[in-house]
Amino acid sequence: MHIFHKIVELKNHFSTVSKEETVGMVPTMGALHSGHISLVKKALKENNYVIVSIFVNPTQFNNAEDLEKYPQTLQEDISLLKEASDKIVVFAPSAQEIYNSNIKSDSYNFGGLEKVMEGEFRDGHFDGVGTIVEKLLTIGKPDNAYFGEKDYQQLQIIKKLVDIKKIPVNIIGCPIVREKSGLAMSSRNERLSTELRNEAAFIYKTLKEAKIKFGTKSALQVSKWVTAQFDKNKLLDLEYFTITNADNLQTIKRKSKNKKYRAFIAVYANNIRLIDNIALN
Repeated sequence: MHIFHKIVELKNHFSTVSKEETVGMVPTMGALHSGHISLVKKALKENNYVIVSIFVNPTQFNNAEDLEKYPQTLQEDISLLKEASDKIVVFAPSAQEIYNSNIKSDSYNFGGLEKVMEGEFRDGHFDGVGTIVEKLLTIGKPDNAYFGEKDYQQLQIIKKLVDIKKIPVNIIGCPIVREKSGLAMSSRNERLSTELRNEAAFIYKTLKEAKIKFGTKSALQVSKWVTAQFDKNKLLDLEYFTITNADNLQTIKRKSKNKKYRAFIAVYANNIRLIDNIALN
């Protein structure tokens, strides 16, 4: 396994790759778990080489305390990746290496994708995401890049970014990986107490029931039902629940035939924010 901290080292390493060989990339912020490893394994299966970037990106945190508390576990991450394959190339740059002395986001217009849901509650978040993903894709020059559907809004924004900037890469979305309880895997889960981690399974349970109800009830009725469920829950606070068109992420008022819909949710367990989503049809 190769581990690089400098951009020039990574570029030099891949300078001799032939045009017939493909490079896959899995951008991460570290604190790796089985969800990340599922992305890495798919990338390994579909490419000759795989870069896993590990970089806690400061520009996508609108909460300084959240950035400070974000787990940084580089050695454990490397050990986990070694178990998956010794063919992985790890790129773990410093903030100075990525941003020089100018740690700030570029501004993007993602056609409204960035203004709803997470964008509404996390000001500037998707400018930060766009900035780092554009940098990583430009540095690594992968043929394919892999992102999890747990951050489905982010996935749609990255697809739009690649289109806007004309970056020659295939963006591949991968299914959500869940704990046995149904809780979507996330680095934040490690911050939950045992009681809250068990209770957080309620999020996916509610999403699954909402999907069933969506078959016979309106989006408004389903949304009201979900809100009522969380009103009764003493340990979890609902920030938002919304049903959107799966492509443009606009909240729907009524269902139409031949359109795909998705439900999105953000919940606080104490001060730990958890998100999830589910395809409704």
